[in-house]
Amino acid sequence: MRPEIAPGAVFPDYELSDHTAKRRKLSELQGQDPMIVVLSRGSYCPKDRRQAEGLVELHREMEVGYCRLVTISTDNIIETNEFRTGVGAHWPFLSDPRRIVQKDLDIAEYTDPEHDPMIPHVIVLAPGLVIHKIYNGYWFFGRPTVEELRQDLRAVSMKCRPDWDITTPEMKAAWRQGRKELFYPYGKTYAQTLGEQD
Repeated sequence: MRPEIAPGAVFPDYELSDHTAKRRKLSELQGQDPMIVVLSRGSYCPKDRRQAEGLVELHREMEVGYCRLVTISTDNIIETNEFRTGVGAHWPFLSDPRRIVQKDLDIAEYTDPEHDPMIPHVIVLAPGLVIHKIYNGYWFFGRPTVEELRQDLRAVSMKCRPDWDITTPEMKAAWRQGRKELFYPYGKTYAQTLGEQD
């Protein structure tokens, strides 16, 4: 991974075709929510399939928690669709057979010249594609557990949701004053919230 791709930096806003062949940018998929990006070897890898199966249940929680999930692999569109359907996923899968992400991030898995995949990673992003945490998943147990991802999403949400604790007198007063911009989904972006803290 390029050294500048680190916590606190902004992750590249890649634009790739999704499982329906529609071009999608990561920023568009993220909106103003926290997001997990899974960089996957692809459908041929049993470790990646098992990881995706584990994320199916977490994704149901992420939907009600206003968080996003995206998988990017070097599979072509057909393989991407088969992978997504095969594990029962309902989040966007992006196809990168030209290996744009692999090359840009310098994560070619050179130990597998046959498939030429990218080294699996999981990146937890705050709004604005701001990197919160990066996991290297070359070995399966380097990948985060569902519980670790829950903790990461909690930490990011606490920082980017001004209304995380609506019991404070300040938040009650803001609501009475009609300051809806402090409450989800009307809230400010993570970058705006950070700017106010500086």
